[in-house]
Amino acid sequence: MKRYACLALILLISVVSFVVPVFPSCPLNELMDWGLLATIVVSIAIVAFFAEFEAAAVSSREIALVAMLGTISAVSRVPFAAMPSVQPSTFLVICSGYVFGPIAGFMVGAMTALVSNLFLGQGPWTPYQMLAWGLAGVSAGYLGRFNLGRTWLVLFGIVWGYLFGWIMNTWFWASFVYPLNFRTFVTYQLNSIWFDSFHAAGNAVFLGLFGMKTIAILQRFRRRFNWKLVSEPKGARLPVG
Repeated sequence: MKRYACLALILLISVVSFVVPVFPSCPLNELMDWGLLATIVVSIAIVAFFAEFEAAAVSSREIALVAMLGTISAVSRVPFAAMPSVQPSTFLVICSGYVFGPIAGFMVGAMTALVSNLFLGQGPWTPYQMLAWGLAGVSAGYLGRFNLGRTWLVLFGIVWGYLFGWIMNTWFWASFVYPLNFRTFVTYQLNSIWFDSFHAAGNAVFLGLFGMKTIAILQRFRRRFNWKLVSEPKGARLPVG
């Protein structure tokens, strides 16, 4: 019930944020801060995913494995901090979601940002990094059900290199750029195209060289742990490496 309450609250806030500007005389317009509003919605979404994982994980083994993968992904980000946007974290999040499913993928992605920023610096960007990496894990979980090979995995990583940047750029635009219009939105998105391209290229290299091997290793862990999440549909097969 907690996760449904979170989703209902997200929907309510989203509806209010779109309806209120239609009435210029509404006093809420004076208090409207799109950056703050987006942060509230993102934070509630993260809480909803955490609640879903709490309901789905059936033993401490699953929790321990997700925590281990999230920690490895977070620690692997630190040595690459000097290389803008190039790090193996997205690759590990995608592989984790591909093997263990959407909810576990989100948890690994969210923990990647939360734990790594203990070393690199926490800030208002942390919830958005948690959401961006988490959604990469969620979408990889659905990708894994199609049993695709290396080429599709590499293309998927390239797409998420740009999607990750789009999410982070949108947060900065909504919070710190004025005025908020289509021109400033496009301008700011284009300003980071090189950093996003480095991220996409790094994902392609890591997934191309190590993606299928990492997935095969994680599949062995999955079989050993007899991984079963209630969110996974019955009859789903393990992806073949």
